Amino acid sequence: MLNQLPFDEALRSTVGTPRRSELLDSSPRSRVWRVQLADRSPVIVKQITDDGDTGADADTRFAREVAGLRLAGRATEPAVAPAVLATDQPARVMVLDHLDDLGRTDDWMPGYAESLARLHALTGPADVGALPAWSGPTAADAESFLALARTLDVPVPSAAPDELGALLDRLDPTPHHALLHGDPCPGNDLRTTGGVRFVDFERASLGNGLVELAYFRIGFPTCWCAMSVTGAPLAEVEDIYRTTWRVLTGGDVPGDLADACASWLIQGDALVERAHRGTADQLARVPTEDFEWGYVSARERLVHRLGVVADITRDHDHLHAVGHLSSALATHLLERWPALRPLPAHDARPWH
Repeated sequence: MLNQLPFDEALRSTVGTPRRSELLDSSPRSRVWRVQLADRSPVIVKQITDDGDTGADADTRFAREVAGLRLAGRATEPAVAPAVLATDQPARVMVLDHLDDLGRTDDWMPGYAESLARLHALTGPADVGALPAWSGPTAADAESFLALARTLDVPVPSAAPDELGALLDRLDPTPHHALLHGDPCPGNDLRTTGGVRFVDFERASLGNGLVELAYFRIGFPTCWCAMSVTGAPLAEVEDIYRTTWRVLTGGDVPGDLADACASWLIQGDALVERAHRGTADQLARVPTEDFEWGYVSARERLVHRLGVVADITRDHDHLHAVGHLSSALATHLLERWPALRPLPAHDARPWH
């Protein structure tokens, strides 16, 4: 396996000589090895691959991940991500600290919420340009959501289009500078003796931390293993996040969680895995096919998100019509396809 390891002389002189390597599971867009070095503890070697992208796209993903990891490296005692030990930019290779993952724990969310808040609080206005700004829903996403309702013969409240337009304005990431992971999914959070640490920063950006705090309510929208968090566990993790943010920054989390949840609802690309995003209007597919991602279908994901938005906007001044439309759409989907299942509960989280 060593003859396949992208470990040149410069890396050897920086971190040491590899003795053994083991190829680990990873996305098709990267290759990851656990490497035992001659004179030190193991490291992780990650190479960003093209996987159908142009070389420039892969170069961008590499630069983005390294930048995100280095910003995350500001956190110490405890850390929130592995340290970057060395890089080989031409080969798109990074060498990272190896983290011993404790694996399954009965109550995984509190530590996740605390580390997520600590990650988000690491950056500020001085870091503008260090990463791309968060990219949220567009006017085309809002129109696709309204078109879905019309296709299903669900009446669209007259105020809904204007509410969605105003939502897009409020979601502008410009005033916000939190360090967003980009894909904080189960599997990208490792449980260590020092706390939760995040890996896979290929989609890191700067924006409003609420768009990732919303993962708990909205069902982990960029993740193959969608889950439902409700009741006391939901209240606990949101309180942990907000309290941690307040301690670290001296103020309350800016923005509106309802806006963040609605942003995920109207993004059709959040119904499919990364390789299929940007290839079709995914919401337009829902009336005619129920495509699966992981063990949850698109309609099941959508019903959950509709219910969340209907609930969180019940007394909301700016998303009242969108909430009513979400409630009506959820009811319609369940009446039309009564076999749709609720999302698995958070304690059914898969472990690798």
